[in-house]
Amino acid sequence: MDEQQHTPEDTGTVGYLLEMGMLKRAKRSGWWIAGVKDPETIAEHSWRTAVIGAVLALMEGADPARVALLCTFHDTQETRVGDIPWIGRRYLTAASNEAVTADQVADAHPAVADGIKAVVAEYETGSSPEVVVAHDADKLDCMLQGLEYLQQGYSAAQEWVDSTRAKLKTPSAQRLAAAAQTMSVTEWQRTYLR
Repeated sequence: MDEQQHTPEDTGTVGYLLEMGMLKRAKRSGWWIAGVKDPETIAEHSWRTAVIGAVLALMEGADPARVALLCTFHDTQETRVGDIPWIGRRYLTAASNEAVTADQVADAHPAVADGIKAVVAEYETGSSPEVVVAHDADKLDCMLQGLEYLQQGYSAAQEWVDSTRAKLKTPSAQRLAAAAQTMSVTEWQRTYLR
């Protein structure tokens, strides 16, 4: 095996990447409140949120790559604080996402640390069209996931569908939400079944 020299920054960066792997195992806990026995993972949510964000950005004339990047990192702090459902936030005071991110990347390569901290800070405090679209992508994914759970028989998911749809800001997200509520979650298959 070829042993190459690596720096502490390399180890710190890989440590961050390994930590992000936890998001593939960590479940989105809010869905347990709706009675979903095996909810999606945080990584599954973040992936579709990034795709939705790019699509919405294209529709809204925003930068799709920037929106997808914002969406990719929007919940990465949950490796440290967990997925605190909205009902739990009333009772808990958690560190800011910016503070959690700073700890997560403290030992990473400086360019990685600075870049990731900037992305998270932009998502949390920015007001650009890209940030607005990224927030809508997060909500639209939650709504779509709720529709999927509804069609699997989890009737309590209707509250998530209604509450997240009501928070959408962009015209494109509102139109897609309206369309989604008229469709089966397997509608996409009909393209091939015609």
